Amino acid sequence: MKKSNDTTGNKKTRGIFLLAGCILFVVAVLLVILGGRNMSLTDLVSGKKIVGKDILSDDITEFYYTYDASTYPPDYQRYRFYAEDGRYYFYHEKREGDHWPLREEDITVSGTKELTQEEWNHFFESLCGGIVQNRDDDVVDGDAGPWLYLYWKNDRGKLQEFSFASWEEEKDFEQYCLELMGNQ
Repeated sequence: MKKSNDTTGNKKTRGIFLLAGCILFVVAVLLVILGGRNMSLTDLVSGKKIVGKDILSDDITEFYYTYDASTYPPDYQRYRFYAEDGRYYFYHEKREGDHWPLREEDITVSGTKELTQEEWNHFFESLCGGIVQNRDDDVVDGDAGPWLYLYWKNDRGKLQEFSFASWEEEKDFEQYCLELMGNQ
C-alpha cells in the first residue's frame, strides 16, 4: 500500500495563516494612521468628517443654510458663506410671496458683505465640531430644513451634508447671520 502525502492540507493551513497575518498587518497599519489623525475606524468607513479636525478653515469654499417652508405664507431664508480670490463673503436672501415654491423673482431682501478675517473665523468656529457626511438629496419627507451644505477643497462631490454639533450651536449660527445682516 502506498503512503499518502497530504501536502494540500498543509498548503491550505499555511494560506489561512498567511491571510490572517496580512489582515492583522493591515488593521495595525490602519490603527496607527487613524490614531495619528484622531479618527475612528467607523469614521474612515462612513466617510464622515468633523469640521475643525478633518476640515480646516482654509479648506472651506462655500457653506449654505437654506430654510424653505411651504406653509402659508411660505417662508424662505438663505445664508451663504464663501471664499473667493482669497477674500471671504456672506450673502443672504429672503423670499416672500403667496405661492410655493418661492423663486428668485420673489427675493425681497438680499445683500452681500465682505467679511474680515475675524468674522470668517467666527463663522468657522460656529461650524467646528459639526459633522459633514455623504449628501442625501432625498427630500420626500417634506422637511423645511434648514438644509445645510458645506463645500470644501477635497469633498469630491460626496461629503457635503452638514449638521451642527448641537442645537444651541445652530441657534448661535442663526443669530450670527442676523448680526451680519444688520451690519451691512
